[in-house]
Amino acid sequence: MELVYQRCCGIDIHKKVIVACVIMVMANGQRHKEIRSFRTVTGELLQLLDWLKAAGCTHVAMESTGVYWKPIYNLLEGHFELLVVNAQHIKAVPGRKTDVRDAEWIADLLQHGLLRGSYIPAASQRELRDLTRYRTNLVQERARAVNRLQKTLEDTNIKLGDVATDIMGKSARAMREALLAGQSDPVRLAGLARGRLKAKRAQLEEALVGTIKPHHRFMLTEQLVLIDTLDEAIERVSQEIEQRLDPPPDPNRGSEQAQDEEQEHPTEPSAAERGVEVQAQDGGALSWAQAIVLLCSIPGISQRTAEGIVAEIGIEMARFPSSGHLARLRRDVSWQPRKRGQTALRPHA
Repeated sequence: MELVYQRCCGIDIHKKVIVACVIMVMANGQRHKEIRSFRTVTGELLQLLDWLKAAGCTHVAMESTGVYWKPIYNLLEGHFELLVVNAQHIKAVPGRKTDVRDAEWIADLLQHGLLRGSYIPAASQRELRDLTRYRTNLVQERARAVNRLQKTLEDTNIKLGDVATDIMGKSARAMREALLAGQSDPVRLAGLARGRLKAKRAQLEEALVGTIKPHHRFMLTEQLVLIDTLDEAIERVSQEIEQRLDPPPDPNRGSEQAQDEEQEHPTEPSAAERGVEVQAQDGGALSWAQAIVLLCSIPGISQRTAEGIVAEIGIEMARFPSSGHLARLRRDVSWQPRKRGQTALRPHA
């Protein structure tokens, strides 16, 4: 079988150690293998980098093992052609399975051009993904905290959630704070209603009759503190995401030219607001901010949802052969062994 790459490396990855196999085609046409093991601390990964450079390696393949491939990919990125391969695409080696044989098998498949790497986005998009996914986790944790708050209120027989649509709204918050401060008169508590909730005053008076014990007061206070902390964290992460999506200023564009254009077109919308027109005129890909504006023009797509979509699929649509491939796109999760009765997860290619 034809050898596609003259010098390449296959890496078998674990949490604490990796095994790397370099295959080189020598001047006499013979294949030579070198195998080394490295710990996954940064110092030894840098030794791996130096070793691969000294061997003249051009291509490196590794399995998408959990999250353990990420630090290795980050250190080797820009130095070699990297392939992160779905473990399902690599057949098991017959016979006794060892880390060394796995590394040799990966390197052998790579040298013959039999591996297809999963798509790994650029570093900027990977960082944006981390932020949007972290924000999603925070939002989900906040929802769980609100549910726990509602369960505590139910335990006190206060039916605020049956009347107020949002138990975290301004009116509901004012009532909770009054309850925690010791106010138990349902008439006074219902008098704290604002906006359209004032029309439900009679229902509020009935719903706000309950029994708050000391442990309820303690739990409600702690739950509210947690929700406030999560709100602050979500806001900080959202600000960081917005800063990364905001296009940087063009250094080649002089301030005088910008001022002249501002005077000539004082009411012209920004580039982000002219997403479709900019793409049509320049013929190039949209920027992050322009893509966000276009997505927000779809009914039902909010700013936060648009940011998550851009972080997941990027703005380079040419890598999707068809709309069907994009519709079937799954989140970039690492392959996990399937449980009994379940189908294994597959990272998108």
